[in-house]
Amino acid sequence: MTAIDASAGVRRERSFGSRLSTYIYLRPNLLLSILLGPPLLWMVVVYLGSLIALLVNSFYSLDDFTGLVVRQFTLKTYAQLLTPANMDIVLRTVGMAIAVTLAAALLAFPLAYFIARHASPRAKGWLYLAVLLPLWSSYLVRVYAWKLILAKEGILSWTIAQVGLSQTLQFLLNLPAIGGPSLSLSPIGIFIVFLYVWLPYMILPIQAALERVPKSLIEASGDLGARPGQTFRRVTLPLAFPGVVAGSIFTFSLTMGDFIVPASLGNSSFFIGQAVLSHQGTSGNLPLAAAFTMVPIVIMVVYLLIARKLGAFDAL
Repeated sequence: MTAIDASAGVRRERSFGSRLSTYIYLRPNLLLSILLGPPLLWMVVVYLGSLIALLVNSFYSLDDFTGLVVRQFTLKTYAQLLTPANMDIVLRTVGMAIAVTLAAALLAFPLAYFIARHASPRAKGWLYLAVLLPLWSSYLVRVYAWKLILAKEGILSWTIAQVGLSQTLQFLLNLPAIGGPSLSLSPIGIFIVFLYVWLPYMILPIQAALERVPKSLIEASGDLGARPGQTFRRVTLPLAFPGVVAGSIFTFSLTMGDFIVPASLGNSSFFIGQAVLSHQGTSGNLPLAAAFTMVPIVIMVVYLLIARKLGAFDAL
């Protein structure tokens, strides 16, 4: 009798599971809600919630006498962003992001073109490995390794001295906008490290976009009498340009928000990430830190809207 009851219970459990699976299967919207509900809830609460909290705090102000946050709506904090010192920080950060993005595109395109069009399958695998290998190591390790390479007694300065270009290097370091005591303490060094760190994020989208360019179009262009340079300018480059824009999304946004590279290799001139860290940590000016955070967010929203119109998301 006990065995019969156990068998009946198993049948009931199986029938309940079968009914439940059938119920969910017949309601695709319910299944979609079950699958997407937890991650969407996490995105709304944690990610968007934190951004909304930053936005709200940016409309508060800091009492100059007590140093406490005054939780009243005001545009006083945003007015502080328009001061010359803070505008210099914003322009310096945006300028570096633009410079790194343009340089990364110029360096990445030839390599991506070779990988997509000329490399054999075996060579393509090795080149993929070479591009991705730096990403396997710690970000901090790579930054501090470059700090040693760019130091005044580092291997790069020694190599430049050996080839007789010390005067040229010193001339660059004496320039007011990009120079400094050494490469490891100058905007030039920051630019070099940013370019090294973010270059793989430019190579891969461009290579993916070039892979999508039909060879038949290139052959048709040649059949119609176009020279290789004309084919590249009028066929290959326009079709691969969304990949360049897609890669620029990564290089531009990552450079805008980074504070480790400027803190490790820069001088006393702040970038936005350093300003946010300083205001929310050392000085305790959370409203101004939140207002600074809104600057790259607004810039990236505009940038993404432009990139979407240029078809960049199709190349991701």
